Amino acid sequence: MQALIVGSLEDDKAEKIVALDLAGRAAFADRMVIATGLADRQISAMAQHLEKKLHEAGLKRVQIEGAGGSDWVLIDAGDIVIHLFKPDARDLYGLEKMWGADFDEAAAQTL
Repeated sequence: MQALIVGSLEDDKAEKIVALDLAGRAAFADRMVIATGLADRQISAMAQHLEKKLHEAGLKRVQIEGAGGSDWVLIDAGDIVIHLFKPDARDLYGLEKMWGADFDEAAAQTL
């Protein structure tokens, strides 16, 4: 499923696509995919294309928040959560820092 998501985002010219493994670290999902779009229209199109491709792949329950034109769109695809950001919003929320390898290293140093 992750390959389908990343492929769709690449087709839509998403930038800085990152996939994070959350297995054993989060109860809400096993994987997180984060990508950047440069405009509302691009982000909205990425979300619509992903929803269609996920449905075609057999995933019937796909929830989308913020697709009406915002700096951040969240797509809940069950075990995978996808975040589509404009560049400034992505920097502001810093999800890679919160859930990425840097977080693991910082947590290990504080133990």
